Amino acid sequence: MNKQPVLKNISPMIPAGSDMEKSIAFYEQKLGFKTVHKEGDPVKMVIVKRDCAEIFLLRNDDQHLAQGTSCCIQVDNIEQLYQEFQAKGGQMIHPKGQLHTKPWGMKEFTITDIAGVCITFYEPENL
Repeated sequence: MNKQPVLKNISPMIPAGSDMEKSIAFYEQKLGFKTVHKEGDPVKMVIVKRDCAEIFLLRNDDQHLAQGTSCCIQVDNIEQLYQEFQAKGGQMIHPKGQLHTKPWGMKEFTITDIAGVCITFYEPENL
């Protein structure tokens, strides 16, 4: 039996800045992720997860690297997620990243984490 390979989830490795505890708190308290793994003393790498989305946070002191990093996460019920983040103060929502339907058919918004990484949450409009 010849089985074809199947690609599954992608787990980005993103720079988290130099204060890992602050970064972990942001992902847990503001974005609703749970820490599933920590490595190092002091912590050098953390895996956070929410539903099927998994992110590797790496200790990194290079602010330019963080500010040049971005990723996208597909979601269901994006309006509810946007409202959830707004209810938590909404400060993490990028000034130009408000919830909006793009010309390419994606409803999306963008947040900026404490290290400067941009994460775009998106939902295809016609599903």
